[in-house]
Amino acid sequence: MTIASHIQELKRKHTSLSVAVEKAQQQAGSDSVQIADLKKKKLRLKEEIGRLNRV
Repeated sequence: MTIASHIQELKRKHTSLSVAVEKAQQQAGSDSVQIADLKKKKLRLKEEIGRLNRV
């Protein structure tokens, strides 16, 4: 797997998590711990994408 394809896959996962966060936030009575976990995963992906873009 090339770095470019790995970055593309990470971006796809990041987008998917963005959608999941939006859906969770729109649901009444959504679990704030679950939302926080999704946001942390999303941030980790963003940081990894940034690191790979600097290589």
